[in-house]
Amino acid sequence: MQRFDRSFFEQETLTVAQALIGTRLHFKNNSGIITETEAYIGKDDPACHAAKGLTPRTQVMFGAAGITYVYLIYGMYHCLNIVTETEGFPAAVLIRGVICDTTHRHMDGPGKLCKTWGVTKEHNAIDICSDSSFNVTAGSPVTHILTTPRIGIKVGTDHLWRFIMSTDDINERLNNATTQT
Repeated sequence: MQRFDRSFFEQETLTVAQALIGTRLHFKNNSGIITETEAYIGKDDPACHAAKGLTPRTQVMFGAAGITYVYLIYGMYHCLNIVTETEGFPAAVLIRGVICDTTHRHMDGPGKLCKTWGVTKEHNAIDICSDSSFNVTAGSPVTHILTTPRIGIKVGTDHLWRFIMSTDDINERLNNATTQT
């Protein structure tokens, strides 16, 4: 399958965050269906790392869309984000959940995803629009996407910027995966 090009990630962050639900994430020998995302948008979003401006940590967020932004939280969990919108405007989508093709399990947390697949800070600043082993491709249509406040943050919780594949869709994909093996 053809990977998504930069123009997909250059769209508004909320559009990308919703459109990623049901698509396929590929990393080395792993792949799976994206089930949950969160949007972080610009300096005016208090939960966005870029709210404090350009720093060595956030520099990648100010760059081109379609680049990975991987960071460590709580000193032990990595989180995978994909930069969105235009260069100079810091925004990204956090990948919060994936149904893994090989284990047929739902990794329902960004730390679980990164730990299971081995995504670390060494995978920060990778161009997923051109990388052969780290990319996003089309998936299958999703029946219903839930929209909720973001979780795991203390500020900016009033924004309904978390997008989740419906439980019915998740269960259907898990059932299909286990019956095809």
